[in-house]
Order: sequence, then structure tokens, then C-alpha cells
Amino acid sequence: MSFFGLDCFRKEERELERKLRANDREYNLSFRYATNAIKTSKYNLFSFLPLNLFEQFQRIANAYFLFLLVLQVIPQISSLSWFTTVVPLVLVLSVTAAKDATDDINRHRSDNQVNNRKVQVLIDRKLRSEKWMDVQVGDIIKLENNQFVTADLLLLSSSEPLNLVYIETAELDGETNLKVRQALPVTGDLGDDIEKLADFNGEVLCEPPNNRLDRFTGTLAFSGQKYPLDNEKILLRGCTLRNTEWCFGLVLFGGPETKLMQNCGKSTFKRTSIDRLMNVLVLCIFGFLACMCIILAIGNYFWELNKGSQFTVFLPRLDGNSAAFSAFLTFWSYVIILNTVVPISLYVSVEIIRLGNSFYIDWDRKMYFARNDTPAEARTTTLNEELGQIKYVFSDKTGTLTQNIMTFNKCSINGKTYGDVFDYTGQRLEITEHTETVDFSFNPLADPRFMFHDHALVEAVKLENPEVHAFFRLLALCHTVMAEEKKEGELFYQAQSPDEGALVTAARNFGFVFRSRTPDSISIVEMGKQRSYELLAILDFNNVRKRMSIIVRTPEGKLSLYCKGADTIIYERLHQSCSKLMDVTTEHLNEFAGEGLRTLALAYKDLDEEYFEQWKQRHHEASTALDDRGGKLDQLYEEIEKDLLLLGATAIEDKLQDGVPQTIEQLSKADIKIWVLTGDKQETAENIGYSCNLLREEMNEVFIVSGNSHEDVKQELRNARTSMKPDAAENSVFLPESVSGKSVKVMADEVVNGEYGLVINGHSLAYALERSMELEFLKTACMCKAVICCRVTPLQKAQVVELVKKYKQAVTLAIGDGANDVSMIKAAHIGVGISGQEGMQAVLSSDYSFAQFRFLQRLLLVHGRWSYLRMCKFLRYFFYKNFTFTFVHFWYAFFCGFSAQTVYDEWFITLYNLVYTALPVLGMSLFEQDVNDVWSFQHPQLYVPGQLNLYFSKKAFFKCALHSCYSSLVLFFIPYATMQDTVRDDGKDVADYQSFALLTQTCLLFAVTIQLGFEMSYWTAVNTFFVLGSLAMYFAVTFTMYSNGMFLMLPSAFPFIGTARNSLNQPNVWLTIFLTSILCVLPVLTYRFLLIQLCPTINDKVMFKVRQAKASPPPPPRRTRIRRTSSRRSGYAFSHAQGYGDLVTSGRFLRRPAISRSSGFTHAGRTTTGFSPMGRSAGYSPTGRPQNAKVPDVEVMSLQMYRTITDAAL
Repeated sequence: MSFFGLDCFRKEERELERKLRANDREYNLSFRYATNAIKTSKYNLFSFLPLNLFEQFQRIANAYFLFLLVLQVIPQISSLSWFTTVVPLVLVLSVTAAKDATDDINRHRSDNQVNNRKVQVLIDRKLRSEKWMDVQVGDIIKLENNQFVTADLLLLSSSEPLNLVYIETAELDGETNLKVRQALPVTGDLGDDIEKLADFNGEVLCEPPNNRLDRFTGTLAFSGQKYPLDNEKILLRGCTLRNTEWCFGLVLFGGPETKLMQNCGKSTFKRTSIDRLMNVLVLCIFGFLACMCIILAIGNYFWELNKGSQFTVFLPRLDGNSAAFSAFLTFWSYVIILNTVVPISLYVSVEIIRLGNSFYIDWDRKMYFARNDTPAEARTTTLNEELGQIKYVFSDKTGTLTQNIMTFNKCSINGKTYGDVFDYTGQRLEITEHTETVDFSFNPLADPRFMFHDHALVEAVKLENPEVHAFFRLLALCHTVMAEEKKEGELFYQAQSPDEGALVTAARNFGFVFRSRTPDSISIVEMGKQRSYELLAILDFNNVRKRMSIIVRTPEGKLSLYCKGADTIIYERLHQSCSKLMDVTTEHLNEFAGEGLRTLALAYKDLDEEYFEQWKQRHHEASTALDDRGGKLDQLYEEIEKDLLLLGATAIEDKLQDGVPQTIEQLSKADIKIWVLTGDKQETAENIGYSCNLLREEMNEVFIVSGNSHEDVKQELRNARTSMKPDAAENSVFLPESVSGKSVKVMADEVVNGEYGLVINGHSLAYALERSMELEFLKTACMCKAVICCRVTPLQKAQVVELVKKYKQAVTLAIGDGANDVSMIKAAHIGVGISGQEGMQAVLSSDYSFAQFRFLQRLLLVHGRWSYLRMCKFLRYFFYKNFTFTFVHFWYAFFCGFSAQTVYDEWFITLYNLVYTALPVLGMSLFEQDVNDVWSFQHPQLYVPGQLNLYFSKKAFFKCALHSCYSSLVLFFIPYATMQDTVRDDGKDVADYQSFALLTQTCLLFAVTIQLGFEMSYWTAVNTFFVLGSLAMYFAVTFTMYSNGMFLMLPSAFPFIGTARNSLNQPNVWLTIFLTSILCVLPVLTYRFLLIQLCPTINDKVMFKVRQAKASPPPPPRRTRIRRTSSRRSGYAFSHAQGYGDLVTSGRFLRRPAISRSSGFTHAGRTTTGFSPMGRSAGYSPTGRPQNAKVPDVEVMSLQMYRTITDAAL
């Protein structure tokens, strides 16, 4: 489904409103609306080479090497052969071009896969199968069950009664419960009659393309009438049609103009902070190179004036060549010779290291999720080291932190709690997979996948405890769940929210089976007996009431009101006789909330017949009132929902993914701040925040920002800041920071005493993200340990990430699993996709992907930290060895008359970076680790130096340059001094240029190799082979190059005949090599020893502990589960919107033909449901899909399972 996360294209002219006519392509084409085709690729066959080369030469280094190549073909200034530059440059350009081509081919394939999908389009009065990309605005298309919605459509008609359709919007908003859309009656009458649909010529006037997922305004003009259009009549691209045989829709927006695409965020080229720093350093190095060349050119000028005239006999000047011109040529000659300060092999090596570290992520079995057969995948190879520097993690909630599976875990009935398991001594046992489950075989209609472990509750049901029976009767009656029974005894539930599904399933297993409903009755099976309750009223849930009630007449004729809701709301409406039971239940609720469970209180009352009749009359009047209908109904609800009798409370677990709390705890210890950005309602998100240890009871305060105006939000943010830091300055404190030559303001971190949390809803966030208030919001949020943003749109997610990127000098990571997370994933420095239940969109737009949130800690604390450490060590060492190599040329210039003669053999210059020092440094960069993964997890603080850029920075670079300067002085002057007045054993002279060049380059190679050995903490057989093999290679190549045979073959290319065998057989040469090596590494050893002794880093301390352990550390102690209580109430989420109550009780109610059914308790076997529980108790999945299935085509039920019932009484 790669179409969900692609770049959004803007029209050249801004559209103010959209006009279109159905079935009139000619008319619609005049407006030049975008077609439904998607294009994400960058190149085609003809543009690839010029465009790619143009992009590559925008890199400063590549342009610099091209410039060097041009200089090297000028004979007057070139002292090096052209192949020393052209071979590595072509190699780098080819490797990068191949990589870019592969990426773009994959994009082409992805585009083609989506664009070539088929859909049925009404053309020339016939339904034709057309490709998605050929669909145009104004076309009428037919969708079938489980198909993706092709474009943004106006729903015209459907196969379901009342022209309803059911859609799953997980790709848009992360919600997996089904949503209902309904066509206008005037278009619904068209049905599936092709002739009528072909004659339909309605004109739509609507809003232009925008990113608002929750709003749509427009009108349909048809047959001389105008009809209003809203969001309830629109099907958005990214939705999936469910439980609807077919529907017809009119295309309003196509391709890049669809609301999903408008929300997708902009694709940006992501570069690591090390890349950005490297650009700055490369510019500095070029400046430094220019300075060195100017100094040497000036030296040449003065040397030519003073000494050069004496050499004209041997080196006659060309006519007109003055000292100044000689200096000019010398400048360019030294630009070529000293270019090794930035060798092109640096960029080749960096790409190889990144590729290698990406493979480690792909191959990591500990990040492989066997249940889904999903390995971790590094989808980009350029950002690995950035994983070791993350400061802010932005996470989605549903499907990322949670599995979106609700499980019935515990309950409190009449002052007694159920759900815990005890041993024979009365000690509470921890429930695991191996804990014995309750046997529900007494109930043939039970769901076999429901698991409960406390046998006491089943015994209470079997003993016909009246309070327990009343408790489960309430759960079986008070809900808006729909049931379908395709075969007798085979029940499928479709719930508006997963919480309700879990509660109804629990009641079902304990013997109170919800079987079916009509607009005026609910049928349940109570302990094997079929009973039908007359449904008189549903007092539906909404976000203000936070409760739901039903009024029913029992088969015995008694009137009862059953109510369930948030405990704080229910407690306010209880009869005073319940005070003692309330106190006991409160203790249980505190305990449930302390375990992060979602609590719900249950109550009931019996009603007087006469009072109810009078109330019913007033209810009818209020429900038909034209003014303040909602207020009048609320008043009536308040009146009847009082003096309730408490039954007990339920505790539902919104199942977190495995290891989420531990992961968040580990990341917090690594000083990583976690912000949750979710489309869920506030209570749900807050509750999950507590479950996963993001918000904790121990926090000083959790601030709730929910203002409905600019001033309210501003005041709430200021109040929060003042609470955290009473003496906080009014204005934000900024630090000047320059990145890539651009001056930006960086907000300083503020230290506060204590830990705080912040929860802000989407409405308030819209104000907080305004330019005038964004700094106020950011400053307040950054002072908090955890931030939760609720009800946010996909675009707001991206805006929050961009805000932190803009004003904080920190690396950000966004992680999500749905299309609603794509813009956030693209906006962050690193995007991580979780391949979960909400499709693959997030994965396709991400830089890294895996199946479970818990793998994030391994990605960051192990792979990320190692990658950053390896890259930093590589860069420090690479600059050291190349600066040392180059600075020797600089010192030699003062002894060769500034003639641009090289101090080394030309072959050594060519092979130094490509052969002699390439593999050892690559070995270190691919295998280095200061401590292993176990120690990395035990000490998450090891991650902090990466956030602070301690391993490689401008300071570290200049230290490296100073070290190189010292080493080059030793490497030049020690050999120079030892050879100046030295003779061989046989009395012959060895102080010639070629012998000196050989000695200097051998000393250099030994010095940098020994330095590499000190840099490495982790030696492997491969490393050792690379180090020793490179030294052996040097001697083998040197003796071969300096042999008589090579000289005789090509005298001009191999002039150092016999130098190796004549010099390297002298003891004084080896003593010189030994002396220079010792002098090069001695200061380094001294400095490191003093540093470890006086101010050791966290790495030094942990490595010392590792050495002391001398083995793998013992496994971490198993943490015992601490029982804690909480006065905080878990907000219970019925659903994200107004309930189905009105539809359930309306005369338009839907039902499939009834099946003849017995009580069901005569069956021998159990039955199955349409949802898959996982874990230790029942799990309810809102879509009814197996939780880890890859194919989302499992049938689900919903309201369409019912046909219209006509009843004279309604």
C-alpha cells in the first residue's frame, strides 16, 4: 500500500472551491484536476545520469575531487598522476549511482503496483475494470467488500439497508473500530441500477483539497434540489470497506489531492548530524589546505628569489617564468599534493560502514518477531549513527504501545474482588501462561479463547449468588454491541469500542450470553435459559456524561435501570445506603488503577411504573424539541439516573505490547524523552500513559491542558511552568547555534526539581502550535519528563516534531504503525515503522522497521550506540592518519626548496588509503564495541555521551589535528636526523631521497597501525588478520614495486629500484622505526592513563566493571511485581464518538433473518467468536481480525447484520 505515504503535490494555482459533474469527463477535465495517479520516483531512463550526477556533485567533496582531477591533467602543476584521483572518484560516483538507481527502481515498482490496481468504473453506461491511475474526478466507481477506497468519494448507494456502509479507518486515524457512513436518500435510490447511475448528472460544489480528516462541507445539486454534504457521506482514500457487499461512489478528489495525501507530510532528504558536522569540517579543512598552500607558495617565491637563481644552470626556466609565476604554479601543485587531508576514500569507507551496520540490524535475531515472521529491517543505510544520538522519541499509541486488545482481568462484586490467584498459604501468585485457567465447559456458548484464572468467580455464578448474577446481567444488557449468529451457537460480536466487546464476552463466558437484539428487545441466555427483556430506552454514552444506561422490563414485568460508567460519575449518583460498599469498592478501584487497568463502576435501580410512564412522556417531548434538545435530554437523564445501587466494578486491561513498560523505563534511564502523540481520546491515552510507566504516581504533578481559547491555553501553560519552576523567566532562554552556516536559535534545557507530566488535547494543541504560543508550549513541555498529546491530527503530529527539531539541538525519532503516523515519521530525523495491524504504510515511509515496540531499546541502546561509537572512532582515526600523512609533506617542503616534490613514493601515495590502511580501519568500524549488548542494557547511561556529541565534535576534531601535527613532526624529523650523517654497514651512503622516502613511509605505517591498536577495544580474528595482513601487504607490495623486474618493465613508473632491499636490511633503519613509533604513541598513552585515573567517563567505569567480571554478567534479578494502589481513576473509553444508541432504538434498526435457536446449553462443544484473544484473559479486537494476521480479509459483523423491522409502536 505504498500509495498512502507519498509526497503531496501542490497545484500551481490555489483552488478556492471544487466544482464537478457526475459522468461528465469533458466538463471536469476543463478544471485540470489531478488524476488518481501517484508518482514518487525521481528519475526516468533519460534523466537518471544527468540528474544523479548533478545531485552528487552538489556534495562539496565530490565537486572538490572533480576540481582536483582538472588540475592534475595540467602538466605544469601536476606532480601526481591523474589516476590517483579519477579511479576513486569514479568508484564513489558509481556506487552511489547504483544505490540511488536501486532505490528509484523500487519506487517505480511501488508506484506501478498501486497505480495498476483495478477498480470498476462506470464508463459509457457500462462497468469497466480500470486501473487506479486512470480514474478521474467525476467518475462513478463501484467498490466491493474488503477493497481499499480508491479515492475520496461521495457515497451514492450501497447494498445495505438505509444505504449504510461500514469502513475501517485504521490507516487514517489509527482507530480499528468500524465506522458507519450513510448516503443521501436521493442517491441511495439509485441502488446498483447501472442505467440510473449512468443517467445521474448531479453537480457537487465543495471545499478545495485540504488535510482536515474530520470535516467536509459541500452541496449536491440534483433534479433542481440542493442537498447538504458532510463528513458522514464521504469515503476517504485509505479506508477499507468492511461488511458491505458493494457500494457506488462519486470521485471528488484523486491522487495527491485526497485528504490522506494532503496529510502525508513532505519527504525530506535526511542527513545525520555527523554528516552536517562533516560538511562544516570539510569547509574548515579546505580553508586550512588553502592556508598551507599559500604559505608554501610564498616560501617558493622567496626561495626562487634567493636560491633559485643558482639552480638555473641545472633547471633552466622557461621564457617569461618569474618567481611570482613559479609561486602561483607551486600553490596549485601543493593543492594536489596535500589533497589527502580529505581523501575520497573517506566517503567510500563511510558508506561501507553504514551498509555493514545496517546488515547487523537486518540479521539481528533478537529483533525478529517469530509470530509474524517479521525481521527488523534497516530501510535506509545512511542514518545508523544517528540512532546513537536520539534525545526525543515521538510515539503513536494504538498499535505501537498497545495491541488494541482489551482483556477482562478483574472485577469487584458486592465488596469482594475476583481475578487474583492465591496458593495454599494465601500468598498471591503472579499469573503467567502456565497458570491454570477456569473451566467453562458448563457453558456451551462460552468463547473458548476467553481466559480467566480465579475459580471463585465461577463458583459464585454456579451457586447463584444474586449480586454476581445481577452484575453479569447488567454486562449482558447494558451495551450497544451487535450480535450475529450465522450458525446456531456460533456467535460473533461487533462492538463500537473494544472495551464493550470484552465486557460482553466476559458476561457470555460466565453464563449470561447476549444473543440478539431488536429495536425494542434484548435476548440473552441466563445460565441456559432464554430470556427476552423489553428495551424501553437507551441513555447513551458521550464524552460529557461518561456513562451509559438502559431501561428494560424483565420477563416478569419489573422495570429496571442498569447503568455503567466512570466510577467518579457513578459515585455521585448512588443512594446513601451504598456508602459502606462504596468505601470497599473504592479500595479495589485504587488497586486496579494502580495496576494500570481501565476501571468502570456498575449500578442499577428498580423503577416505579407510574413515574416511568410520566418520564417517558417528557422524554418524548424533549427528543422532538427544536430548541436545546440536548440540554433537555441531559436534564431528564440526570433526573432518572440517581439513587442508584452499587453492584461493583470491572477492570479491563488495554493490553500493552510485550515489554513496553520495561522499554520506556530503559529509554528514560538513557535520558531519552518520550512524547506520545495519539488520535485517541484523553482518558484512554492518559490511562495507557500510566500503564506503560510513562506517567507515574510518583510524579509531582501531571498537568492537563484542555483550554478552548487562545488565552485559556496560554494561561494553563504558564500556570504549569510556574508550578514546576516558580522563579522561571518569562522569556525563553536561547543559545546561539550555527549549523551548516545557518544561524538558528536553540532553546536551552531547563532543570526542574521533581518529575512532571503534561497531557494536552488536540483542540488546545492547535492553539499551542500557533506562532505566538509555540515557544511557550515547547518550553513547558520540555520541562516535563513525559508529554502526551491526545486527539491530534496526522499533520499536528508532524508539526510537534518540527517544533522540537527547530528549537532544540536534539535528534528526534518518530515511531508509529499506521498511515496517520506517516507525516510524523517523515518529519523526524529518524522514522521507525511498526509492521502491525494498521497496514504497512508506516513501514513503507520509515527508515527502520520491526514488529514490536520493545525492539526500539535494542535498536537504540545497542545498534545505535555501537554505530555512533564506530563512526566516531573511524572519523577520529581517519583524520588522524591522513593529517599525519599530509603534514609530513608540509614539513618536507621546507627542505626541498618548496618544489612540490612528494616525500613518499607515488605508489605509496596511491595505495596508502586504498590498500595499506583501508581494511584495518574498516575492521575496527564494523566490529568495534566497547561493551557487549548485555552490559549495554544493564547500563543505559552509556547512551548519554552520544546525545551530547562527546565522541566526535569540533573539539574532538581539533584535538585530532593537534595529535596529527605532533606525530608528523616526529615522523619527519626523527628519520631526517637519523639518516642525515649515516652510512650503511659496508660504509656506503644511505642518505638519499629514495631511502629517506621509504623509511618515512614505513615509520608512518607502523605509527598509524599501532595507534589503531590502541583505539580498538574489541579484537576479533578478522581485525587481527586485517591489521597484520595490511602490514604484510605493505612489505610484499613494496619489495615487488622496488624490484629489478618492475623497473625493467616500466622504468618511469617504478624508479625506486632496489631501495627496499638495501634499506630494510639495516639495523639502524629498524631502530628508527621503533623509536618513532614509541614517540608517536607515548603522549597518547600518558594522556589516556591520566584521564581514566582523574576523570573517568561512564564508558571507562563500565569497561572496568566488565574487566572485573571477566565473564558475562549474571542475569538481572527478576523483579517481583509490586502491588500498588492509586487514587487516580482510569478513564474508561466506551468509544471515540457518540454511541450507536439512537440507531439501535430507531425504527430503522437492522437485523438479518432470525435463526431458530434453542437455549444453546444442549451443545456438547464450545463455540467461537470473531475475535482473537491473546494473553492471559479474553482479548477483544474491534475489527474481529486475528491479531497478527497478515491478510485483513476476515469477515467482521456490524449493524448490517440486521434488516429493517417495522413496528407499529415505534
